[in-house]
Amino acid sequence: MLERFHVPADIAVHVDPDDMFATVSDIFVKMGMPEDDAKQAADVLVYADVRGIESHGVSNMLRRYVESFKENGINPRPNVRIVRELPAAATIDCDGGHGLVVGPQAMNMAIERAKDYGIGSVTAINGRHFGACAYHAAMALEHDMVGLAMTTGGLNVLPVHGSKPVVGLNPIGVAAPTKNEPPFIFDASMSSVAGNKIALAQRLGVPVMPGWIADGEGNPIMEERQVPEKWAMLPSGATRELGAHKGFSMAMMVEILCGVLGGTGAGTNRSQGAAHHFIAYNIEAFTDVASFKEMMDQYVREIQDNPPAPGHDRVVYAGLPEHEEEIERKDHGIPYHPEVIDWFRGICGELDLDWRLTKD
Repeated sequence: MLERFHVPADIAVHVDPDDMFATVSDIFVKMGMPEDDAKQAADVLVYADVRGIESHGVSNMLRRYVESFKENGINPRPNVRIVRELPAAATIDCDGGHGLVVGPQAMNMAIERAKDYGIGSVTAINGRHFGACAYHAAMALEHDMVGLAMTTGGLNVLPVHGSKPVVGLNPIGVAAPTKNEPPFIFDASMSSVAGNKIALAQRLGVPVMPGWIADGEGNPIMEERQVPEKWAMLPSGATRELGAHKGFSMAMMVEILCGVLGGTGAGTNRSQGAAHHFIAYNIEAFTDVASFKEMMDQYVREIQDNPPAPGHDRVVYAGLPEHEEEIERKDHGIPYHPEVIDWFRGICGELDLDWRLTKD
């Protein structure tokens, strides 16, 4: 998470992760979810906050989920079913179920298939937002597998040289195990920046960076400024000269593997809500697991040992900063903006829930 999105230390309210987990679980139960599903959903959100992925934690997402439940946008008790399958692959219908619950179910299906066939792949249709891709991809790690997860986001990303959004943020998550070093866990949208970071910028009153968004006519905004009234996301790379055609093509790939492969369409032709795609690679089907992990350790240490460029302290890889953040936040609590705590105070009062988050 970029420094500009961190809650200022002088106003941050620190909350114990266990207290936040219990509170979020209680809220989901009040929304009609079974207790086990509520705990699963809470685990995905708190995972994001503990690892510093605030864009997909409770600050941005929980209130949206609550609103969606109230509007019958999320089915709290879905009948998830397999609609097509072969031994190593399947397509499931999420029945409008919460992505924070159905996503892990689908990833587990891919993992179980990979145990038998070396690789397992599941596409999920008729779904809802499934939170941080990293969570689902990282589920493969404890099984000595490489995990991959992706999903179609809201249609708010422009094509290169276009003025009308035709793809979603479409994040991709990849996780690979290591032996002693923190695992490689990559999670990023194929847009210039995660859309929730724009919401964070608006909440914190900070400007967005050049190349993140375009104005209402599709012109890339290439100077640092406040978010305008009308805007749209740019693909990763921002402009053709900077490689936006690569980011946009990766976003199209996600549309294809999630929506088209699932039979529900892509872009503006999508139907049945969000679509997801999960893959688990069983390492022992490809190479020796111990050797794989040792080579991963060697590789990530080499990256960390790379001499930093002037003005920088060190070189990192995806998953290392989040690992360090997790240690810090489990010890000292998750820092939240006071506005987020105020929202929790209001929703806990509305739902008649015990207050656990701060000592009043």
